[in-house]
Amino acid sequence: MAGCFFVPACASDMGAIVEVSNDSGVVMKKEGYQYKQLGSKYFVRLDKDSEIVSALKEICRENNITAGAITGLGAIKSVTFGFFNPETKEYKEKTFNDYMEITSLIGNVSQKDDEVYLHLHMNASGKDYKTIGGHLVKAVVSATSEIIIDTADGNIGRKFSEEIGLNLFDF
Repeated sequence: MAGCFFVPACASDMGAIVEVSNDSGVVMKKEGYQYKQLGSKYFVRLDKDSEIVSALKEICRENNITAGAITGLGAIKSVTFGFFNPETKEYKEKTFNDYMEITSLIGNVSQKDDEVYLHLHMNASGKDYKTIGGHLVKAVVSATSEIIIDTADGNIGRKFSEEIGLNLFDF
């Protein structure tokens, strides 16, 4: 990550990453989120109006994370889920625009065509306490979201399976 940091005076430059040191160590800040690395884990806090999937991809790119696991929770105001139909080999997407609590966010980090590939699933509960969920396509934070990326040394790839219709782990 050497060379990727900017001094605070440049923080307004198109989403520059700002390294801030405090009593608890180094915190990386960027518009929409901040994170701190402790060992192999990145503790991420997403701000209101941030989009979860794109922010996590950006953090993985910035830190050359090529393999890992993701867990999280928080509050959202919009979410798009996908449901994969194995017969048609297609995803059907549905968007929900309502305030909800993320009751579970899980997934993994891998690589496809030398790019970050996130496979995420989420459950969210609304004011009626009913839960919806599926493959996470997009979610916008309403208050905050706390996510942990647990990295692993190495690289896990992805390869498209014609038979199944999905990008599978490629060992």
